[in-house]
This record gives sequence, C-alpha cells and structure tokens, in this order.
Amino acid sequence: MTDQVTPEASVPGAPEAKPTSASRTTLSHIMTGSDTNLLGTVHGGVIMKLVDDAAGAVAGRHSGGPAVTASMDEMVFLEPVRVGDLVHVKAQVNWTGRSSMEVGVRVMAERWNESTPATQVGSAYLVFAAVDADGKPRPVPPVVPETERDKRRYQEAQIRRTHRLARRRAIKELREKRAAEGFQD
Repeated sequence: MTDQVTPEASVPGAPEAKPTSASRTTLSHIMTGSDTNLLGTVHGGVIMKLVDDAAGAVAGRHSGGPAVTASMDEMVFLEPVRVGDLVHVKAQVNWTGRSSMEVGVRVMAERWNESTPATQVGSAYLVFAAVDADGKPRPVPPVVPETERDKRRYQEAQIRRTHRLARRRAIKELREKRAAEGFQD
C-alpha cells in the first residue's frame, strides 16, 4: 500500500481529477409501514437499496456517466430504523482506480417529528465500475481528497481494495487446487 493520497499526475486523454466534494450527496427518505420487516422495524433490504441508490448517484456523478455496482463491503447495521424515522444516506467517493470507485456511505436517522440530532444507524462501502454504452469499463477521474477525513477515507479504501484482491486471489487458488485434486465443487 502506498501512503500517497493524491492522484498521479494527469495522463494524456485521462479524465481530469475531481475533489471529493464534487459528487458527494445525501438522499433522504421517510420510513413508512410498507418498509417494515416481521419485527416491525425497517427491513435491512430497504436500507441497502437506499445505500445503493445514493452510492450509484455519487458514482455516476463522479465518473460522468453510467456506473454499475460491482460489490458491497461491510454493510453494517448499528441501530434499528423505525417507521417514522427520517433516514439520511450520505455518500462520497473515497478512492478511484482506472475504472472503479469505492463509495463510502453513512446512514443517519432521526425522528420525523422531533428536533433531536440524527444518529448513525449504518454504514457501507460499495465498489462501482464505470461503463460505456456497450457495458465495457471506461476510465474514471481520479478523486482528490480535500480534508483530513477524506485523506483517511482514501487510505482506508486502499486497504480494503488490497484485502478484496487478496481474498479473491486466495479463493481462486483454493478452487484451482481442489479442481486439480479431483473435487467437483
């Protein structure tokens, strides 16, 4: 892993770098009875869809076009969300590669009729791939972290990427080894 937190020098023909603030967004939604699970709280899948929607908007804004969800890491539910909660899904690009982007998402909730501060109820990291009209990967602009928090998030995203690639490689090697041993999984 590198300690560098700013993108490499511009490559001719590559998209121009963008600051984290250029595509940051918040999606807000009030939770209703149709969002509940069997326990009477908001279904995790409803929250996950809001997370994916907000992250997708950020990825599309940053990349300047279509981007598809490639993976979701570490979807964490910290507190239950209830009917009547106003949920705010805050998303930003944390890191960019050649055609991929990690988007960090923080989920906040507050009662719709109270003036108490919102509390964090969840978080997630998603990887998006920018695609062209044929569905092929296309280059994305480098992201430029602006604040110390952005720099920390950029560095943490590099760690998560290293772990994703190592995990993928280890699983591939295990499957190849098992196939060579005659196992048909």
